Amino acid sequence: MKVDGKHFRTIWLNEDGFSVDIIDQRWLPHEFRVVIVETVEGIATAIRDMWVRGAPLIGVTAAYGVALQMREDASDAALEKVWHELNETRPTAINLRWALNEMKRVLLPLPVAERAQAAYRRAAEIADEDVELNRSIGRHGLEVIKTIAAKKKPGERVNILTHCNAGWLATVDYGTATAPIYLAVEAGIPVHVYIDETRPRNQGAQLTAWEMAGHGVPHTLIVDNAGGHFMQHGMVDMVIVGTDRTTANGDVCNKIGTYLKALAAHDNGVPFYVGLPSPTIDWTVQDGVKEIPIEERSADEVSYVQGKAASGQIAVVRISPENSPAANPAFDVTPARLITGLITERGIAEASPEGLKALFPERVKSAA
Repeated sequence: MKVDGKHFRTIWLNEDGFSVDIIDQRWLPHEFRVVIVETVEGIATAIRDMWVRGAPLIGVTAAYGVALQMREDASDAALEKVWHELNETRPTAINLRWALNEMKRVLLPLPVAERAQAAYRRAAEIADEDVELNRSIGRHGLEVIKTIAAKKKPGERVNILTHCNAGWLATVDYGTATAPIYLAVEAGIPVHVYIDETRPRNQGAQLTAWEMAGHGVPHTLIVDNAGGHFMQHGMVDMVIVGTDRTTANGDVCNKIGTYLKALAAHDNGVPFYVGLPSPTIDWTVQDGVKEIPIEERSADEVSYVQGKAASGQIAVVRISPENSPAANPAFDVTPARLITGLITERGIAEASPEGLKALFPERVKSAA
């Protein structure tokens, strides 16, 4: 995607050949900042404190973290240490563990002297693969939008609701939930996106809206609780969200509030889709509600908001009483029964074990 006419990915290797450049998303939409990360500790901080976020991007960032470690110390002990250090930064997003396991799979059989170069090469491959996965998700999701558009009057827009940010900022490029939207715009299909603000961190308001504005996509920011109202009044044609972990049973774990949107969509007959690359599928988990660990983040994210003051300064202000505690579960789980389809790089699957295995038959073989 482009920022002020220049193409950017969310993460890339610095020109020095070893450090990592990332877009520091904490400052968007008011400031666009690129920071250089040179150490594993910096990578861990960037993931934990959400300089980068979104399951696919977290995985790629962790892969580069392993590469940084291999440059300093490529021993088996160091590889094991960095695996555990980075795996503990965000417990819910499965792409993190997938990427770390993939790096270990590639590096362990190699002589120590060859590991650093191989680590940087595999991290770059994972980044490139993520772009292609998202592009493929976009192509399959575009067919859904085309089908809806074909039933409308000429020029009538397809209204899409999304929650949180599953855009290019959550991946390396294109995004998962947003890839079909971007391709629809490029195909000349009139679309309009309702963007949930997505409390408590406002990643819809701050990130998705910034993306849509930058790409010229017509959109409207709405408060989280307005989605059901718009669906009741026939103003939403489809919902599409991303996911941080999808179970082998088709349950979807995504940003808190997704479950409520799925309930509203189900009650109003609005199709509810999830865009996901296959590394986001956790084939070891069957019941998302019971088995997926839900990250509990700082109460400060609920009690305070960051924004741009009238003076032009970025400020953090408290919105609740000093003596009011807050709970902050970062994710919830949407049961498979509420999901119309899972849009993957291989096509659209029914949210069920059978649906997923039909698209990924090798998983059946590996489990046998």
